[in-house]
Amino acid sequence: MPPLVSYLVGEVPPDIWHNVGSTTIALTPCLLILGALALYLWGVRRFNAGHPNAPWSVRRTIAFLGGTAVTFVAIELFVGVYDEVLFYDHMVQHLLLLMVAAPLYAMGAPLELLERATGGRTHRVVAAALGSKVAEVVGHPITGFLLYALLVPIAHLTSLYNFTLTHDLAHDNEHLAFLVVGYLFWRPVVAIEPSRSPLHPGVRLLYLAGAVPVDTFSGVALVSAAHEMFPYYETFTRSWGPTRLADLHIGGSIMWIGGDTLMAFAMIPCLVRWVRYEEEHTAELDARLDAERLAAERRAAERLAAGGAAPITAEGD
Repeated sequence: MPPLVSYLVGEVPPDIWHNVGSTTIALTPCLLILGALALYLWGVRRFNAGHPNAPWSVRRTIAFLGGTAVTFVAIELFVGVYDEVLFYDHMVQHLLLLMVAAPLYAMGAPLELLERATGGRTHRVVAAALGSKVAEVVGHPITGFLLYALLVPIAHLTSLYNFTLTHDLAHDNEHLAFLVVGYLFWRPVVAIEPSRSPLHPGVRLLYLAGAVPVDTFSGVALVSAAHEMFPYYETFTRSWGPTRLADLHIGGSIMWIGGDTLMAFAMIPCLVRWVRYEEEHTAELDARLDAERLAAERRAAERLAAGGAAPITAEGD
């Protein structure tokens, strides 16, 4: 295992495959990542103290911890070291944030924990904010879908991408945008937190299927490029790795194939949940029809016991 090494901004590190132990520890991202984790764990502790007989779900906590770990790997470890050197590494980073960390955060149900773990005036403020019309619009599945459909191509096919490479604050905000938009996109799919606009399990499957062309279009556009699209990569020289154009094409392939594959994997539990939902719905319908049939038979038996067929004839006249 190579030693942990940090590289200065603007310094081109050596071959990525021989330096998987390298790190890029930045203060602001670290504070945000560790701060979010600390607040979540504080919320879990506070909730459990107030609900000793019904503690916060361990699965949700593990999911949030997993999202935090993936975010840290994507931004602070070797993936983050090379995100300004290799386009395909940057693409791996984006997929980790948008399609791995974000759904894990959604499964952690942080907004529900925030509302249920707070008390007093803080709780009233939080409840009012989450119950507002703005929160309803922001949390609506259509909003999450549209933000996803806009963010992916804009962040990879426009000059905004080059801007984030040359401005650290914009780069950090880009990472945050991928996590926030990803959370809003995946929240109605994992369907753990309460929602005023829940999706039918079958619609969740269509929701994900509708997002596949977004990744496909962006990936194909990058793979089809005949020249380097981002001037930033021409400001330094690498003595290793693929050419600039090949790097761009590899990144496009990762977006296209990797993104579509991850989306396909996400569809599997949605399909399973849809089948179970239909089975449960069918069982409930059968039980209701059976109950109605038994009730009708009981009423008929009571009428017969009370006076034979005469009452039935009277009702039919």
